[in-house]
Amino acid sequence: MKLILKLIAGILIGSLVGLFAPDFVTRLLLTFKSLFGELLFFVIPLLILFFITSGIAALPKKSGKLLGRTLGVAYLSTVIAGIGAFLVARMVVPLLTANSQAVTEELNGNGLLPFITMDIPPVFGVMTALVLAFVLGLGISATGSTTLKSASDEGRDIIENLLVKLIIPLLPVYIAGVFAEMAAAGTVFETLRTFGVILILAIVLHWVYLTSMFFAAGIKAGKSPLKLIKNMLPAYFTALGTMSSAATIPVTLQSVKKNGVNEDIANFTVPLCATTHLAGSTITIVSCTMAVMVLHSSLAIPSLTTMLPFILTLGVVMLAAPGVPGGAVMSAVGLLGSMLGFGETAIALMIALYMAQDSFGTACNVTGDGAIALFVNTAAKK
Repeated sequence: MKLILKLIAGILIGSLVGLFAPDFVTRLLLTFKSLFGELLFFVIPLLILFFITSGIAALPKKSGKLLGRTLGVAYLSTVIAGIGAFLVARMVVPLLTANSQAVTEELNGNGLLPFITMDIPPVFGVMTALVLAFVLGLGISATGSTTLKSASDEGRDIIENLLVKLIIPLLPVYIAGVFAEMAAAGTVFETLRTFGVILILAIVLHWVYLTSMFFAAGIKAGKSPLKLIKNMLPAYFTALGTMSSAATIPVTLQSVKKNGVNEDIANFTVPLCATTHLAGSTITIVSCTMAVMVLHSSLAIPSLTTMLPFILTLGVVMLAAPGVPGGAVMSAVGLLGSMLGFGETAIALMIALYMAQDSFGTACNVTGDGAIALFVNTAAKK
């Protein structure tokens, strides 16, 4: 929750700086935004490469059907959640911003520019990183290569350290720079209004998704959906506070077992789903994507046929997203740029929107894990 408060403070301070501060203060924030953005876009392909390689290579080898079934249900759940969020957001979001002033990729409010700029091109592109991660991950799994496995794990740990100790703590300052630029350009108030509405929409969609999942799981297991959801509430509220699926695993396990899931299946599915089932995060990413596209003058609202490949690929990336606050959106940043044409300003807005509700997305992920466990448990009985 401290990160959310810092992010909100960054939005407010950045807006005030852009509106009232001397030009040199605004330019200082713009300089930080520019340099930090270069670092962020340099790190994203490395994050995708190491986390997905390590994630695939680390999957249990002896679990056979149970592993395949759990990952299949988790992926299907994530994709369905993303498609549902897109369909709702595509109808609702344009109505909220019908008369809004569009944000442009090159804001430069009042002609203000950073004091210093620097070009740090990534080592390789996002799609190259994604394909290479699958080739290496599956290769390590097939050959049992301990050298490559160790290298991917160590690379993952290095990137995670960079996220936890540098990038995520500095995100509020980066977001402050973005909002200072928008305030100077005169688009900040409309953006903030849309932010508030889209966050409420995302939380409503989380609960629509959870209710649907537990209704289906309850019918399949022959149990009351309301009772199943009630038993999962301790996990939901714990995740709200911790903002971490992994930290909530002990509480999630208790809740899942209370719903009658076999102990062995619960002990397998809950830790696995904590890092592979991010339906709540996907709902938020897709909803926020639509909001940014509507606000952004250079981005056209896509059709389902255009958005579907993004959602399908996002579901794969979510299977190995970093288990740290904001890890899901950091994994999605590369896809937003390569598949949907997001530039730096649009991606910065996405990060701000996502991080403001990260705890709710995590809580939805964790609670949905309980439904996945019920599906797997029922299938195992049959």
